[in-house]
Amino acid sequence: MRIIDALVVGAGVIGLSVGRKLSISGHETIIIDGEEAFGTWTSARNSEVIHAGIYYPAGSLKAGLCTRGRELLYRYCSDRGIPHRRTGKIIFAADTAQAVRLDVIMAAAEAAGVGDLRRLGAREAAALEPELHCHEALLSPSTGIVDSHGLMTALLGEASAHGAIFAARSKATRLTRRSDGWGLHIDGEAEPTLVARNVVNAGGLAAHRLARATEGLAAEHIPDIRYARGVYFTYAGKVPFRHLVYPVPVPGGLGTHLTLDMAGMARFGPDVEWIDAIDYGVDPARGARFLAAARLIWSGIDPDKLRPGYAGIRPKIGGPDDPVADFRIDGPERHGLPGLVNLFGIESPGLTASLAIAELVAARLGMGEPER
Repeated sequence: MRIIDALVVGAGVIGLSVGRKLSISGHETIIIDGEEAFGTWTSARNSEVIHAGIYYPAGSLKAGLCTRGRELLYRYCSDRGIPHRRTGKIIFAADTAQAVRLDVIMAAAEAAGVGDLRRLGAREAAALEPELHCHEALLSPSTGIVDSHGLMTALLGEASAHGAIFAARSKATRLTRRSDGWGLHIDGEAEPTLVARNVVNAGGLAAHRLARATEGLAAEHIPDIRYARGVYFTYAGKVPFRHLVYPVPVPGGLGTHLTLDMAGMARFGPDVEWIDAIDYGVDPARGARFLAAARLIWSGIDPDKLRPGYAGIRPKIGGPDDPVADFRIDGPERHGLPGLVNLFGIESPGLTASLAIAELVAARLGMGEPER
């Protein structure tokens, strides 16, 4: 039976980043995914924002990996010609009560290592975005956008150039412990397909399922995953905004905000809806709620041009009444199983942090040095 150095389960932006990192470090690597192509789940259904690292608690994995990942990602995209842009982001307060929350956001951001936020009065905000009417705001110059598909294509291309293999339509159903590594069981196969000395479970929305089917992994190391769907409505026309525009955050997410794609087209969202099973449906009846939220950003919006777009799902550790959870990147130091790393709850800012997450995974497996 074939024995390889590393198996990465899941070919979203995290799995592809890990596969690239391990392959350029000289390790024989296979990346597998149950779908027909890479990046079809969460990585293809988000805002494509490069986050500055504003909202995450100091000392958390989210804070450190976001700020590290942001700089790695900007450099990676610049060096390889991947479409991206430092648009900047405005976080606005609609009234005096919300302005107090801007103080909290700014203090937390500074504690987490984001020192470039700037406080804006109503006139200063209007000078940057004349159509935005607010009480006060924050400007984040480090926030930007990226072509997520272009990024994933580049990551896979670089991994492949260093010998990595991508296998689509290969759903991992079980991992069995062997003396020479981990046996990979593929859907429909009774016997292991191959053996990997190291396995990275980057299955995103399904990572907990593979963890439950991993021989020897205690239940205490497998968190419950909850699904929080976020719907986007798109705008069929030009918008008078150059920055991304966010309200102050809401429980479970960052509030319905306006983001731009690389062509300058706008989307509003995502909202937050807790669901029990993966479902990417978008109910057009939600349009009235989105219009109301969009009008807080742009009072002159044309309602006829706001249309149902798409939905993404956040893999949450915990439910709506639980504290916001940090990333879980569990290596042997946590669960005691050599050659295994499980990634749980990799929601936003996972895209931004992807290259930094890959560094950390490689370090926990002793398979790579930090990027320079």
